[in-house]
Formats: sequence, structure tokens, C-alpha cells
Amino acid sequence: MAFLALLLSLLCMLFAKQGESIIEAGSWLSAELGNHSSWVSPSGHFAFGFYPQGTGFAVGIWLISAASPPQNTIVWTANRDSFPLPANSTLNITTTGLRLFPSGREGYALISPTNVTSASMLDSGNFVLYTDNGSTVVWQSFDHPTDTLLGGQSLVTDVKLVSSLSQTDHSSGAFFIVLQGDANLVAYPVNSAASADDAYWASNTWSKPFTQLRLNVTGYLCFNDEIACLYNNSSPGNKSDNTNSIYRATLAADGNFILYEHQFEDSSGSTHVRVLWRTSIEACQIKGFCGFNSYCSNVTGDEVCQCFPGFVPSNSSRNVSRDCVLAYAEDGCQSNIMYNITQLEGVYWADSPYSVIPMRKKECEKSLLDDCDCTAVLYSNGTCQKYALPLTYGRRLQNSSIVALFKNSFGILQNPISTNSSQKPKFKVVTDNKKSLIMILAFTLGSISFLSLIFAVSVFITYKRNLHKYRTLAASENLGFTGECSLRSFSFDELVKYTGGFTEEIGRGSFGAVYRGETGDDTSIAVKRLERVAEDDGEREFRNEITSIARTHHRNLVKLIGFCIDGARSLLVYEYVRNGSLGSLLFDDEKQISWRDRLKIALDVARGVLYLHDECEVRIIHCNINPGNILLDETWTAKISDFGFAKLIKKSDHSRMRKEDDGTRKYLAPEWQKDAPVSVKFDIYSFGMVVLEIVCRRRSIEMNVSSEEEILLSSWVYKCFVEGQLNRVVKEDEVVEWKIMERMVKVGLWCVQDTPSLRPLIKNIILMLEGLKDIPIPPSPTHPHY
Repeated sequence: MAFLALLLSLLCMLFAKQGESIIEAGSWLSAELGNHSSWVSPSGHFAFGFYPQGTGFAVGIWLISAASPPQNTIVWTANRDSFPLPANSTLNITTTGLRLFPSGREGYALISPTNVTSASMLDSGNFVLYTDNGSTVVWQSFDHPTDTLLGGQSLVTDVKLVSSLSQTDHSSGAFFIVLQGDANLVAYPVNSAASADDAYWASNTWSKPFTQLRLNVTGYLCFNDEIACLYNNSSPGNKSDNTNSIYRATLAADGNFILYEHQFEDSSGSTHVRVLWRTSIEACQIKGFCGFNSYCSNVTGDEVCQCFPGFVPSNSSRNVSRDCVLAYAEDGCQSNIMYNITQLEGVYWADSPYSVIPMRKKECEKSLLDDCDCTAVLYSNGTCQKYALPLTYGRRLQNSSIVALFKNSFGILQNPISTNSSQKPKFKVVTDNKKSLIMILAFTLGSISFLSLIFAVSVFITYKRNLHKYRTLAASENLGFTGECSLRSFSFDELVKYTGGFTEEIGRGSFGAVYRGETGDDTSIAVKRLERVAEDDGEREFRNEITSIARTHHRNLVKLIGFCIDGARSLLVYEYVRNGSLGSLLFDDEKQISWRDRLKIALDVARGVLYLHDECEVRIIHCNINPGNILLDETWTAKISDFGFAKLIKKSDHSRMRKEDDGTRKYLAPEWQKDAPVSVKFDIYSFGMVVLEIVCRRRSIEMNVSSEEEILLSSWVYKCFVEGQLNRVVKEDEVVEWKIMERMVKVGLWCVQDTPSLRPLIKNIILMLEGLKDIPIPPSPTHPHY
């Protein structure tokens, strides 16, 4: 019996060691000895050791190719960003790990676990170090991936795969992919803050219980033991019985994540490689494909990176086609350098502007030249957006009306474009030459009499042309705004023509209906027709909107374009916001809204309220914030509209709110019923109700519910919050980002407090929503009575 037990033990040890060969401590490799430069796995498919890299060698693991000449696939590299090793370098297995001895240098630890007794290159592609005579693994390459996962290997939370620089240079490249703490697998450029704006691909598996992405030995690329898969190898394809497959998932040098199958024919020794799955993102859509101050263009079919006008490739960049630097030194307006402006049409970059001001294109060009800190702007739809360097994620856009303007030192026009391009970006140089200006002034002074005559004739013609408009304005009460607000005065006949006789009603506000129209230059407009302007309240409301809204300029406010006064008829003309109201989006069950989009909408509204309360010339309290008054443009940016219920006050004065029920009373603060003085806390309460509706996608008062406690949204949300059951306020099948949801719920509950002093200021609300300020547990909101 003892003999049988010993025999069984020996057989178990034999099978345990199958698929590996033991490399004892004291073994060594040499880069210059071809037959002793690597340790090969028992199957002969993988090897660990020295491989050629640049002008020298690197240490890594590769998948051996049977092709002639061999085209080995590098799957792991040690110290991948170190300089290439000289040819006479050696690598030794010692009791303190792997020690590397470069030529003429003292050895150092390449991998440094303690008490190493042996090593092995496994058939899985995993290189391991053992202690306790091979019974315990103290280090393995599978725990330290570079750009590749092999069959049987996992990518755990917060561990990155970093792409190689190229197919032949396996040092760290431009992209990485990581399984985030929220269970979302996301790809980013390396030189980024890894924010949502930097991501170019994601698995969209937010808030799932995933802690690892695993590639198993049969080719399944899945999260947490096949709960969800990026690729399910249910169709293995045509393979003969004597074919073995090895699978690898690699973050390629171009930023795409690709799953490969390597098929090995046992009989012939040949190798076949095929792609099973990939992210398939075009190069110009991959953020970081081109570097700083450059843009990606694929108009010829091949993606190329070009420096923006006035920039040249950086010699310090490891890949000179990626990063670009200014071709001249920035002087901060300290010298007499003359500048011109280069115009480039149809390009875009993804940075946030530090200044956004509505103005004409000529004014935008002048503002660029006058701003010592600005080098580039984007001009689109009458808006001048200024940017600080560096410019990131630039790309060419087809059929875009965006115009990029660059300030260059005089004489620097543009960077060369390859001659095989069939569609070159359109460059135009606008010169601001001070010498030419002096000559123009001299000529003007010499011709003053002639120019004066021309000016007088022009003034007379302009006067006659606009006489009717001036008489119309003079007939109305003097509102005192035309000189400072620069609004366009429309005639009533013009608006009848533009709106097709006021036939397409798109909404209705406090003082009248809103109609869609289109001007002669194909600009879409929204015309608000005030139906009760003859009444005193309506006249005052009209003055209020004209004088206050015309002075406001913010990306989160609907822009007032002009007005019309025609006897008793008064109308306002706004920009047309294409995607309708927030209410139509929230309360449509068929439309999907991600939690990041919900947070963005709430932040957009909050920034608009901040501008009204604290940043515009005179403080404006809206008093009528609700989902119907929040519109979404073509980029889904939220804009506050309808100042029909707004109150304009000075910093030291207050007015009283008009008590008029127009169907939005459920958004009004409780002190509205007590005839309390109007304050900014009115808007905070309304904003809080909107935030809770964004979270729950239902109205603040809903009668068609399963229980009485669910009728009032704020009380229902608070009850679920304190009981730790926030999942009850959203749909059962909805994928929730719980951190964002809890943050928005707590902000909403603070805003709807019955006591105005408990409601936070709008600037603190923005910090809370952005996650930059801790949010205490809110008390229970008092139940309002309507």
C-alpha cells in the first residue's frame, strides 16, 4: 500500500508539471548567443529572453512564429521604456530574482522577489518565479501586463494595458485601456487627465459588478466569468482536429483593442493568424492619434496628422508627427512683432474655451490680435471662442461651418500639406500689417474731402432706408435700450413672412405663444408673440425682457436676437433651439438618457442660473425655472429660456412676485404663498425640483402612482434616500451610476428645503455637482401645500 501511495504521488507531481519546464537558480541567458538567448516553453510556442529592439536588445516574452523568416509577436516586455541593452548583456536567475548585467556595468535587479529557487516559461505564455523548491509562485508576468492579455490572463480593476509605440518599438505608446472602479472598460490617450471628455472608446458597463476582464483559453473575452462578453467564441470557425489555438487581446499602437487567434498546425508547423474582434475605431476618431497643436485628416483615405498653421513638429517628441509647437516665440505683447491671421476652415478641437463671446467674424479677428494670451479661436454661428495652448484632439470635419483662426508671427502663413491631397483644407491669410495701416491713413488724410462726401451720401441713404423703422420705434414708448443692446428691429410684416403667418406653434409661455420661423438668410428663429401687451403687466414685462435679456450673453441662456413693436402688437425674436425642451426629453420613456448626460444637463442649468444671479450686469431672478423653460440645442447643451416670469432687481432692491398661476406653481418655493420678498432662493428651490425630476424622469407631482406616498416627488425621494432604497425611484431595468445619482439626489433635496436659508448658493451647488465639495446629509423637506 505504501508503494502504491508513493507511485500515485509521483504521478500527481508529473501531471502538475506538465506544460512547464523548470529553470533552476543559477541559470543564465546572453543577448549575443543566439542558441542561449531565451528559455522556450515545452510546447515551443512561447519564449522568454532577449529580443532585438532598436539598436540593441530588450527582455520580454514573445509568441514564436513558424514562418520563414520568423515574425515573432512580442506579448510582454520588462522595463519597456529603458534604453536598448548592449549585445553582451546577460540575465541571471538568483535567489533575489532576475538580475541583469549590461555590458561593463554592475548588475541590477530586473525582477526582484526574494527566496527564488527556480523559474519556468509556461505554455500559457506566463513566465513565473518560484520559491520553496517550485511549490509557490512569488512572481508572474500575468500580474504585470504591458499591452497584451493572453489566454488565461485577467485585467483587474485599475490595472492598465498601455499600447506600444509601434509594431517594432515596444516601449510605451500613446494609448491605454483600463477597467475603472465603476466597472466601465475605457480607452484614453496617455497624455490626458482620463476624464470623460478624453475617452475615445468604452464598454458602457457602468455600475455592473465587474472586477476583471478575462481572456480564457478558448477565446472568450468576458467580464467576471462570462457574465458579459466583448467577444463570445461561439463560432470557432474552420479548424482541423490537429490545430491548436492561442488567443491574445492587444491594445494596438493605433489605439484599437483587438482580439487575435493564432492557429498552429501540429502536422506542418505552420501558423495562421486571424482577427476575431476589434473596436474598429477610425484613426481620426481616436483622441490622441495626433498630438498637441495638430489635427487629423482623412480626406484622401489615409489618416495623416498636420500641424495647425503657425506650428511645426516638435523635435523633442519621440514621434515628430504627433506633437507640434509654435514656430515663433510667444512674446506676450512685449515686443513689436507684427502678426497676421491664418484662417482654416472645417477643423475642430475638443478643448474648453476660456472665453465665449457673441460677435461678428471681423470683430473676432481683431479680438484675437488684441489678446496677448490667445493664439487660436474657433468661430461658429456668430460666436468667438478663445483657446489657450495646447490645442488637443484636433480633427478635420466634413461639411462643417466652423472656422479656425490662428495668430501667427508676420511671414509665417501655414504648414505644408502633402501634394497628393485631393481636398486641401482651405487657408486664408488675413494680414494686420501696421506699415500698411500707416499708408492707408496717409492716403485717407490726403483724400478727406472725397471720403467726407461719400460718407454724407451713405448716411443720407441709410437714413431714408430705415426711416420707417425709426418712426415705428419713436411711436412706441421710449424703452431706452436700442443704443446699448444692438438688437435687430423687425417689422411685423417681416415676422409674418418669416413664420408663414404664425402657423407653426412650438410652445407657449407665460405671456403668449412661440412660433418657429426662418429668416431670409435661412437662419431659424423662434418668435414669441405677446398676447397681453396692452395690459400694464404685459408692457412692463416686455420692457423687462428687452432690457435684461439683451445684456445677457452665456452659452446656457437662450439668445435674444431682436424685437418688434407695431402698435399694440409686441414680439420677441430668439435663436431657435433645435432639440426642444427638457420636459419633452425627460417624460418620454422611449428616449434614453445616460447618467453623465443627466449630470451635464443639471450643470448646464446651474451655470446659467449662476450667470443670472451673480455674473451679469444686473442681477436677474428667473422665478419660473421648470423643464418646459429649459431647451436643448443640437449638441444637447441646456439653455434657460422664457423670461416671461423673470424679475429684474438691483443688488440692494427687491420686488414682489406677481401671483399668477400659469401651470408651473409646483416649481415655486413655499414662500411664494406668503408674499415674501423675491430672492435668489426662489430659483434654487425651482432648480432643486428640476434636478429631482432629471434623476427620476417623472413630474414633481404625479397622481398616477401605486401609493399615496409617491405623489409628491421630493417627499418620496427623501423617504427612499433615508431608507437606502434609491433604486425604487428609477425603473427596475435602468442601469444606474449610483455615485452620480446619490450626488444629484442630495443636491436636489438641499435645494427644496422649506427654509430658504438652508438652500445652498448656486456657486456651491455647482461645486457639489462637480464632486469638488462634500455634500452633507440633507434634512427632510417640508411638504408644501398647493
